[in-house]
Amino acid sequence: MTHDILIGIDFGTGGCKITITDCQGEVLDSLSGEYPSSHPHPGWSEQHPADWWRVMCETLARLQQRPVWQNARVAAVAMDSYTHGAVLLDEQLQVIRPTIIWTDQRSAAESRELKEKTGDMIFATGYQMPTPTWTLPQMLWLKRHEPENMQRLRHISFVKDYIRFLLCGELATDRIECQGTLFYDMKQHRWSDELCELGGFSSAMLPPIAGITDIAGKVTAEAAKATGLPIGTPVVMGTSDSAVEDYAAGAIEPGQCILKLATAGNVNVMTAEAHPHPATLTYAHVIPGMWYTVTATNAAAICQRWFRELVCAEEKLEAETTGVNVYEIIDRKAKTSPPGSNGVFFHPYLSGERSPYWDPKLRGSFTGMSMGTTRGDLARALLEGVAYSLKDCHRTITEMQLPVKEYILIGGGAKSSIWSRIICDLFQAPCTVPASCDASFGSALLAGVGVGVFPDEETAIRRCLKIARQLEPDRSQAAFYEQQFALYRRLHDALAPVYAVM
Repeated sequence: MTHDILIGIDFGTGGCKITITDCQGEVLDSLSGEYPSSHPHPGWSEQHPADWWRVMCETLARLQQRPVWQNARVAAVAMDSYTHGAVLLDEQLQVIRPTIIWTDQRSAAESRELKEKTGDMIFATGYQMPTPTWTLPQMLWLKRHEPENMQRLRHISFVKDYIRFLLCGELATDRIECQGTLFYDMKQHRWSDELCELGGFSSAMLPPIAGITDIAGKVTAEAAKATGLPIGTPVVMGTSDSAVEDYAAGAIEPGQCILKLATAGNVNVMTAEAHPHPATLTYAHVIPGMWYTVTATNAAAICQRWFRELVCAEEKLEAETTGVNVYEIIDRKAKTSPPGSNGVFFHPYLSGERSPYWDPKLRGSFTGMSMGTTRGDLARALLEGVAYSLKDCHRTITEMQLPVKEYILIGGGAKSSIWSRIICDLFQAPCTVPASCDASFGSALLAGVGVGVFPDEETAIRRCLKIARQLEPDRSQAAFYEQQFALYRRLHDALAPVYAVM
């Protein structure tokens, strides 16, 4: 008997994840695939759009061999992706160059110049201050260093929007994605000619803006051949990964706070209105009328991937021979080290840093090592260091006096019992861990809203949200972690001037 399924496709910084749900929001299956980033120079980060499409097609092909696909009718597809990823297209809609992604730090000089010359205007219009994360300074860098590519430029798309264009042949973006460019007028709800002019191009090159749950088009015959998705499948617009993750975790009321342990780390506080601040990011929420304030660290769970590749050959071999996830094995090593990692500290500035320092020159470090330091100490120090970085981000939320009534822990790192325990004890607050809260799950629900399976966004998540576990803090660790966090900050303060001149 045929049954309807909803598909959510997430394009994260490290890879593509696809989740399939039924029309009651029950997760039926999910699968991921990794794609590479290239780093042609120190501080540069780029991705090839062809890799996003390739990995999505490969992942869909693998899913189509599994039981969930048998006798299934795809009711709708929706996608999300990381923001700040401009795809530059020529007159024939061909990709001009690899996409500069949000971790790239090459436009530090352009960011400083924009801030000094027009920072007040940029902030008043776009609600954000220029930093290398944003597309505006990246485009200014391209104008100066790759004028030949800028001369070929005719259309600008973004990560998920480009893939959706390949699926259904229409260029468009949504109302939250456009806020992640620094080309959008937050008050007038339109592209800003003034901001685009600063980036060296015309706003006519940017796509039309649609609603998050609007149907953007249908899968074409050519795309159906490549993906295995049925011809004519409705493709719903979707939105940015951060917004849809918050939504998928049930953060739909003011005062709920997301602590995210994914490629990057986020502290996102839901608000009833916009609270633009020079040290934060400000985005509209999936729920119409709501907003959220973001403080973010550039590198969180990606630090574990880096550590896995650089240090953990033994653990990788064990994972290959036993079938146990390599991160579970690394976590076991981390559990052999006590709180405080026997004096070892890790600062996760592998891609510079955003909140609260906004310093692209910061670099990652292990400090406090001795002849007695073990790989377990390093593994635990990494987990603690990312947690301290999130706590550092949270200082801005406290300074802004934004009320927080509930903490929700999400991202791949939330699956780790030791990592979530460290977060809970450091923040000294109860933490909720949803069962299915990644962006691809949220996108599947938005696909359902788009085709009428659910009446609206809020009904969909209230009906489908499930809680995996709830953590209570160990109060006996409060003073210890307060002291550790103070040491973490002192180490930052001592090392930052050194990195500034390196």
